Amino acid sequence: MALTDLPEDQLRAYRGGVREPADFDRFWAETLAESRSCGWPVRAEPVDVGLATIDVLDVTFPGFAGQPVRAWLRLPRAGRRPLPTVVQYAGYGGGRGHPLENLLWASAGFAHLQMDTRGQGAGWSRGDTPDPAAAGPEAPGVTTRGVEDPRTYYYRRFLTDAVRAVDAAGELPGVDPTRIAVLGHSQGGAAALAVAALVPDLRAVVAGVPFLCDIPRAVAVTDTRPYREIRDYLAVHRDAEDRVFATLAYVDGVNLARRCRPPARFSVALMDEIVPPSTVFAAVNACAGPSELSVWRYNGHEAGGIDDDEAALRFLRVHLSPEPGPDGPGP
Repeated sequence: MALTDLPEDQLRAYRGGVREPADFDRFWAETLAESRSCGWPVRAEPVDVGLATIDVLDVTFPGFAGQPVRAWLRLPRAGRRPLPTVVQYAGYGGGRGHPLENLLWASAGFAHLQMDTRGQGAGWSRGDTPDPAAAGPEAPGVTTRGVEDPRTYYYRRFLTDAVRAVDAAGELPGVDPTRIAVLGHSQGGAAALAVAALVPDLRAVVAGVPFLCDIPRAVAVTDTRPYREIRDYLAVHRDAEDRVFATLAYVDGVNLARRCRPPARFSVALMDEIVPPSTVFAAVNACAGPSELSVWRYNGHEAGGIDDDEAALRFLRVHLSPEPGPDGPGP
C-alpha cells in the first residue's frame, strides 16, 4: 500500500469543487418534516444478555417515512442519571451487530445507541432493518439505489434514519437529551457529519474517515467499492451522469460540513484506498464549527483504529460532561 492521493501540504489546502443545490436546505427541511410527521412512540424492550455492568435494550424507532428502524441501547448500571449519550452509525455493509458487541461507550459511562442500517447488515456485522423502497436499477450494493432522483435515493432514507435516531434517543430512559453526540467511521462517519449539520444543539460529532464527501473526486480517483459502484453504474447508464451527480450533491459531506457547527473530530488515513484522503480534507476544510483532525500517514481505511477510539473518548468526555456537581464530575 502506498500514498493514494495528493501530497500532504496540498491536502491541507484542498477544498474540493462540489456543487451545492440551490434548494439544499429546503430539500432536507421538507424530508425531515415529512418523516417526523409519520412518527410513533419509540419502543424499548430489555434484553437479558448476561452482563453484570451494562443493561441492553432492543429499540425500534420511526425512521424515514415512519418506517421502523432497529437499534441497541446500552446503559451502564452505575453512574448518575440521566446520562450523556453517544449515537453511533455503522460502516458500509454493517448493521447494529450483536448486543454483546461494541461495549466501549457504555463501559466508559455513556448511554450508547447503536443504530441499525436499513438494507445492510450482512457484510461484516449483522442487521435487522429492511429497506422497503424499490427504486429501479442499481449496481450491486446500495450506493446507486435510486441514484437518479434525490427523492428516491437510498442515502436520503439512511441519513433521515440517522437524524431520527437522535430524535429517538431523547425519548429513551436514562438519556440526557441535552447531551448527545454522534459518532461513526466511514459510512458511519458520513452519517454523523450529516446529522451534526441537520440537528441543532448536538454537543459533538466524531467522523472517522467519512464516506460520501467530495463524491465526484472520489469516483474519479479510487477504483475501490463502494465508490466503484457509482462508476460501474455510469459505465452502463452513460446518459445519467448529470442526474447522478446532481442527486449525490444532496448527500455530499462537503455541503453538509458547511452547516456542521458543533465541535467536530475527524480522522483521515493517507494510504486509504476506499475513502480518498482529499475528500476528507475537503469536508474538514468546509466545516463551519471548531474541528480537530488526526492524520494517520501509514494507515489505510482502518485509520487510527483503537487510537482513534481513545482520542474520541477523550474528546467526548470534554464535550459531554457537565459542570462538576456535588457528587463530582460526570462521565
